[in-house]
Amino acid sequence: MIIDIAPPSVTAKSEKSDAPAPRRKRPHLHQIDLFRILTFACVIGAHVVGNSIDAGNTASNAVVMPLHFTRDAFFALTGFVLVYQYRGKSLDTRAFWRKRFPLVGIPYLAWSVIYWGYSVVAGLHPGESLHSALWRLVFETATGGAWYQLYFLLVTMQAYLLFPLIMRLLRATQGNHRWVLAASATLQLGVLWWLVHPPTLTGRPLGIWNHLYATVIPYQLYILLGAIAAWHIDSVARTVRRFGPLFVAGAIVGLALAEVYFLWQTRQMPAWQANNVFMPHLLFCYVLIIFALYTVSSWWAARRSEHDVFSRVVRYGSDRSFGIFLSHPIALQVLAPVIPALQNHLGLFWGTVVLYLTVVAMAIGITEVARRIPGSLWLTGRPMLHSDPRALAGRLRRTDAPESAEELTRTPAH
Repeated sequence: MIIDIAPPSVTAKSEKSDAPAPRRKRPHLHQIDLFRILTFACVIGAHVVGNSIDAGNTASNAVVMPLHFTRDAFFALTGFVLVYQYRGKSLDTRAFWRKRFPLVGIPYLAWSVIYWGYSVVAGLHPGESLHSALWRLVFETATGGAWYQLYFLLVTMQAYLLFPLIMRLLRATQGNHRWVLAASATLQLGVLWWLVHPPTLTGRPLGIWNHLYATVIPYQLYILLGAIAAWHIDSVARTVRRFGPLFVAGAIVGLALAEVYFLWQTRQMPAWQANNVFMPHLLFCYVLIIFALYTVSSWWAARRSEHDVFSRVVRYGSDRSFGIFLSHPIALQVLAPVIPALQNHLGLFWGTVVLYLTVVAMAIGITEVARRIPGSLWLTGRPMLHSDPRALAGRLRRTDAPESAEELTRTPAH
C-alpha cells in the first residue's frame, strides 16, 4: 500500500489518424482498496492508543503491538501495486521517477512544513531560537522526523528510487523468485536482530543508527514480498481461494503466540520495550496478518456488489485515505488536552473508542476541505474536487446508474 495517489487525468488527442491506440488499463483490484482502508484504520488505532495511554501500560502495548503490522503492510502494498502496473511493460526510469516522486515528495514537504509550523506555534520546543527552528525543519525534513508518520513517505520515495532495480531483479530471477524471497527473509531476520541488539555508538554514527527506521533497510522483505506477489498475481489468487482459511487461522494463531510471548517478555523488560516493532519473532506474525488481510479483502472483492453501501464506503475511503493518513496526527494532537477528561468520564476503553472515532471524523473533515482548495494535489496527493451541490444531489439520486468505463478499468495509481 502504498497510499493511493493519483495525478489529474490528462487526455491527449493526436491529430494523426494512424496514432496507436492507448493501452487498456489493467482491471482495478478492489481488494486493494479494502486492504488499504483496513490498514489505515489500524494505523490510526495504533496512534490513538499509543499516544493517549501511558507508555508503560501493559494492556495498551499489547493492543498496539499487532497494529504495528501496518507499516510492513503498506510497503508490501507499495511493491505489489507498482509491479502490478508495470509488469509486462517497458519501464522508462526517468519518466517513472518524474511521475512518482512529485506525487509523494510534494505532500511530504508540505506536511513537514505544516507540522513544523504547528510545533513552533504550539511551543513544543520552548526557548528555541528562529535559527534553531529553521535548522530543525531542515533536519526533520531530511530524516522524516517532522511528525511520527511522515517517515513513511520518505521510505516510499526510496522504494520508488529502487523500483527499476527491483524490476530488473525480478526479470533476471524469473523462475527462482522463491529463492529471492528466502534470501530476503534471511537478510530481514539479520537486520531485525541487529536493530534490537544495537552496538555501542556515539556522535554521528548513533544519529544515523537512530534513523535507520526511516530507510528502506528494515522493510526490504515486505517490498519484495508484495512485488513478487504481483508478478505471480494469478497464482496468488488461486492460492487465496484454496488456502485462504488457513491464512486467516494462521494469523489468529500467530497473533495469539505473539501476545503470549509479549507478556512473558514484560517480566524481563518494560512493556514499551517488549513492544519494539523490530522484534524478529514479529516478522512471522506480521506476514501472516498481511496474508490474512489480503485474503479477507479478496473474499469481499469476489462477492462485492457495485452499488451497495459498503462498496461506496470503500471507494470513498480509498480515495481519501492518503489525506486522512497525513492529517490524523494533527487531529489527535489538537484533542490531546481533553483526552484525560474523556477517559476519566467514559472509562479507559470507551474513552479511547470515542477518541478514535473523533480523530477519524476530524481527519475526514480536514481531508474534505483540502480536496476542495487549489493546493489539493500538494496536500492530499489527489486533484482538487469541484463541488457542485446540484450535481452531487443528482449523483445521489442516480444510485442505480452504472459506473463509467474509466472507473471500471481504473487501476490503483501509485
